[in-house]
Amino acid sequence: MWETEQVEVTHDEAIAAIAATQHGIVTREQLLIAGVGRGATDHRVACGRLHPVHRGIYLVGHAVAPPLAPEVAAVYACGTGAVLSHRSAAWLWGLAPRPRGPVEVTVPGRDGRRPGVRVHRARRLEPADRTTRESIPVTAPARTLLDLAEVASARELERAMDGAESRRLVRRRALEELMARTPGRRGARALAALLAREGGPTLTRSEAEERMLALVRTARLPRPRVNARLGRHEVDLLWKAQRLVVEVDGYAFHSSPAAFERDRLRDAELNAAGWGVMRITWRQLTGEPEAVVARLAAALARGSAEDGP
Repeated sequence: MWETEQVEVTHDEAIAAIAATQHGIVTREQLLIAGVGRGATDHRVACGRLHPVHRGIYLVGHAVAPPLAPEVAAVYACGTGAVLSHRSAAWLWGLAPRPRGPVEVTVPGRDGRRPGVRVHRARRLEPADRTTRESIPVTAPARTLLDLAEVASARELERAMDGAESRRLVRRRALEELMARTPGRRGARALAALLAREGGPTLTRSEAEERMLALVRTARLPRPRVNARLGRHEVDLLWKAQRLVVEVDGYAFHSSPAAFERDRLRDAELNAAGWGVMRITWRQLTGEPEAVVARLAAALARGSAEDGP
């Protein structure tokens, strides 16, 4: 009896060591290699020490999955060579929100269907198209953007591209080379259009800033720099030639007394340095967009006049 218990403890230690490197996930194949047979695995499932996630894929210990366990489980469920891809990969790279639907995985060279996983098939994945992040096999940033271009809206893709460019996750040359060796991809045209645009990324940090940029585009006003550095401050929108700063006050970020005081001190410092500061609230942006555009256009016109001869 003592020897059986000792073997079980040794097996549990091996299982815990594997799971610790895989966000709480182990596979049946890994259990067999560790000496945990089918019967011992079934026993651990029955007593709640292993929790099936997919066929042959288990969550170790608590039934509540750690943050990245669903992604690991989905990739391992799809077999050797599978990688996290599309919206799931974009989320892992910090380029998009976490998708609400199934985890998306690309499997090279063959079809594959797994319940609870959205499987994409690729003829092959070049070494340059795959990497690991957080110990999870995932498409490289350039490949992630190309895949995303096939399933995302134009604005979703633009935001992801902006994030990748601003964080230097991708280079133009890598994207161009990828599209050249994968002709016929449905997302290539949308990605090429983003590469051809002028003005660089327009990365934003809040829905309020997104709406503000949409108003600027619709009104065909001069394009601002977004989240730009100005001395020791970072400002939401900056029109440098007109010496104008626009701060968009989303309620969640500007509602505390401390935030109110900090914002006003920054405004005073920018005014003293010769910059005009316009603050636009969430309520104004959503309820009075025409008035916001009129105020902004007038401020830009004043700035241009003052900067003129």
